[in-house]
Amino acid sequence: MLEVRDLRRSFDGFMAVAGVSLTVPQGSISAIIGPNGAGKTTLFNLITGHLKPDSGQVMFKGREVTGIPPHDLCRLGMGRSFQRTNIFPKLTVFQNVQAAFLCHRGRGWNLFAPVERLYLEETEALLDSVGLLAKAGEVSGFLSHGNQKQLELGIALALEPEILLLDEPTAGMSGAETRETIQLIERLARERSLTLLFTEHDMEVVFSIAQRITVLHQGRVIADGEPAEVRRHPDVRRVYLGEKHDR
Repeated sequence: MLEVRDLRRSFDGFMAVAGVSLTVPQGSISAIIGPNGAGKTTLFNLITGHLKPDSGQVMFKGREVTGIPPHDLCRLGMGRSFQRTNIFPKLTVFQNVQAAFLCHRGRGWNLFAPVERLYLEETEALLDSVGLLAKAGEVSGFLSHGNQKQLELGIALALEPEILLLDEPTAGMSGAETRETIQLIERLARERSLTLLFTEHDMEVVFSIAQRITVLHQGRVIADGEPAEVRRHPDVRRVYLGEKHDR
C-alpha cells in the first residue's frame, strides 16, 4: 500500500529525516515509534505532502506521489490526522462530518444547491460508528479533547481513505480515553478494511495493536519488524531503556 524509499529532509543543516525506508502492507496496522525529536512527525509530513523531501521517494499503491499536495493525496485515498486536533470548532459535530462528505464528493463548491439536506444518512451512520451520534448537535469546540479526536477521525473517514495516517492519536488523553480510542481505531480499521500507519509515544498502545513497528532514532531507522522482534532489539532497548550492550 505504501513504500518509503530513502527519504531525507534537513532544516538549516540539521538532518531531521536521514534516509528512512519502510513499507506498509495493505490491510496492516503499522506503527512508527521513537523518542521526542526522532523525526516521526517530519516523516509523516513528507509522506503526506505537507513537506517536500530533499531526496527519496514515496510510493502509494505502486505510484510515485513524492511531494504531491495533501489534497491530491486525499483524493487518491490517503487520509491524515494531526497531533493538534484539526476540526471546525464553531460548527456542530454533525456539520463537521457533513462538510467532509460534501467536499470529498464535489458538492462543496456549488453555491446554488441547498447542501444542508445532503448526506444526512451517511453522516449519521459515520457519527454512530465513531461513538458521537449522541453529540451530533453540540458545537465541536466545546467537546472534550477525547471527543474532538474522535471527531477528527470521523472527518478523516468521511474522505473514504484506503490508508489512514494517525499522528499520535491518543496524545493528551487520559488512560480511559486512550483505551477507548485504541479500541475504536482497531475496530474501524477491521470493519472498513483500512490500512493504518500511526505514530505513538505510549508503548503499551503500540504493542497492543501494531502488527509491524518501525523505530526511529535521530532521523534514522534503528529497527523494523514484528512487535516481539522489535521489543528484543538491543538498539531499541538502549534508546528506550538506557541499556548498554556489546556490539
